[in-house]
Amino acid sequence: MKKRTLYSVIALFLILAIFGYEYVLESKEASEIIKEGSTVKTNTNEYFLPSSTTGQIVHHEHYSLSYSETHEQAEWVAYELKKSHLSNTNFKRPYFEIDEAVKTGAAHWRNYKNSGYDRGHLCPAGDRRFSKQAHDETFLTSNISPQEHQFNSGIWNTLEQKVRYWAGKYDGVFVITGGILKGEMKTIGDEDVSVPNQFYKVLIDTNTGNAKMIAFLMPHEDSNQPLYKFVVSVDQIEELTGIDFFSELEDGIENKLESSSSYKGWSF
Repeated sequence: MKKRTLYSVIALFLILAIFGYEYVLESKEASEIIKEGSTVKTNTNEYFLPSSTTGQIVHHEHYSLSYSETHEQAEWVAYELKKSHLSNTNFKRPYFEIDEAVKTGAAHWRNYKNSGYDRGHLCPAGDRRFSKQAHDETFLTSNISPQEHQFNSGIWNTLEQKVRYWAGKYDGVFVITGGILKGEMKTIGDEDVSVPNQFYKVLIDTNTGNAKMIAFLMPHEDSNQPLYKFVVSVDQIEELTGIDFFSELEDGIENKLESSSSYKGWSF
């Protein structure tokens, strides 16, 4: 009986320790709030920012986004990835933080807990390794979307690496990323964060002579297909999202580039 009592006490102690640790961790994460984002930063490339269907554009130091309160995530995240931004520096992964710059209230990170989905970065931490502040800024809940792990670590990661390759090759690219927030979607968490059925990434290069664009539309699933199989026209993504990309370009150039699904000029 004494042994059983001892084992019960030890088991109870372990359970309380685990719950206590989780409580402290959650409290620490919840207390870390970002309060920037109300003004355009000097290094934000406004020229290539897309239109917003939500009317809620937030500017952080190293990327901008348009937040959809309905779907509790960004409809797009946009930033310039310069050759000088590329770095292999490994910073410690920080806690996810609530983005207080979102006036309607950004989703809480707890929505993802035990959901079966990764907290998928839209602006990848790997694109912002040139400083700790830039890296840590990507860990805002306004910059994540629910992604299946095999997709996030597989074909989507492959595309992110290819974007970094192009940024080095073409001396920088401008990147716009998001989920297709249309149609019937699953939701996760108490705040009903939408799980996109497709994700897109649009790039423009204006540094190597004639401007060129390329757009990718990927089903939210694991795939072994080569990247060029997912190339579509920017017009197709505009039709799916209702977002107007690159409206500041001269109309003739914009129409020509956005209607093309060719990947000629992009080295695969």
